[in-house]
Amino acid sequence: MDFLNFLDFNITDIIDIFLVAILLYYVYKLVRRTVAINIFIGIVIVWAFWKLTDVLGMTMISSMVGGFMQVGLIALIIVFQQEIRKFLLMVGSTNLASKRNFFKRFSFMREDGLTIGTNVDAIISACEKMSSTKTGALLVIERNNSLDFVKSTGDKMNIEITQPIIESIFFKNSPLHDGATVIQDNYIVATRAILPVSNERTIPLRFGLRHRAAVGITEKTDSLALVVSEETGLVSYIKNGEFILFNNLDELASIIKEDLL
Repeated sequence: MDFLNFLDFNITDIIDIFLVAILLYYVYKLVRRTVAINIFIGIVIVWAFWKLTDVLGMTMISSMVGGFMQVGLIALIIVFQQEIRKFLLMVGSTNLASKRNFFKRFSFMREDGLTIGTNVDAIISACEKMSSTKTGALLVIERNNSLDFVKSTGDKMNIEITQPIIESIFFKNSPLHDGATVIQDNYIVATRAILPVSNERTIPLRFGLRHRAAVGITEKTDSLALVVSEETGLVSYIKNGEFILFNNLDELASIIKEDLL
C-alpha cells in the first residue's frame, strides 16, 4: 500500500523533485573537480539507500541509516564549510543591482549572446607565453560574487582583453606587474590588486605568495584564478580554494570556458 502511495504523484511532488534536482545540480557545480565531490557522491548514495529502505518498509536498517544522517549533519557542515559559504554567497550576494541581474546568475536561465564572453583563448595564450619566459602573473576572473573589495585596492582599468595587453601588464619592468589583475566579462578592470592570502596549511611549501593569494580569493568568492610561477614557469588554475589538475593548456582552456558558463 505504501508503495502504491509512493507512485501516486501530483503536481506538488513534481515541483518538489524539480527544485531538489536544481539544488543538487548547483551543489554539484560547487564541489566538482574538488576532493569534496567524492564525499558529495557518497552522501547522495547513502541518502538514496535510506529512502529506499524507508519505502520498502525495512524499519530497522532505515532507522539506523536515518540516525546516521541526522547525527552526521554537523560533521557535514564542517566538511563542506567552504562550499556552504560559497553557496550562501551566490544566493545572498548584494550585487543584484549591478549589470548582472539576478536571473543571469543562473546558467540554465541564460540565453546565447546575453553576456559578453571572456576571451579565454587570449588569456591562455598569454599565460603560455609568460610561462615560457618565467614571467610571474596572477589573474582573477570574476564570476557571480562581486570583487569590488579587491578592485578598490588596485588601479582601476577598463581594457578589453588581448594577449599583448596581458603580457605587457606582467612584464617585469612594468609598473603594473605587482599584485593581481582582475578580469570581469571581457575586460581588465583592475591591476595591482591586493588579494586576501590563504592560511591553509595543506598548500605545498613550493608554492609562494601568488599561489596563496589565488587560493585565498577563491576561498572567499566564486572567482577563478590563474597563476604563472616566476620560479618554474608552471601555470596553475585555482577554483574553490583548490588546485585544479589539467593535462595541457588546451584542456585548461576548455575547463575555464565550462566554469564560466
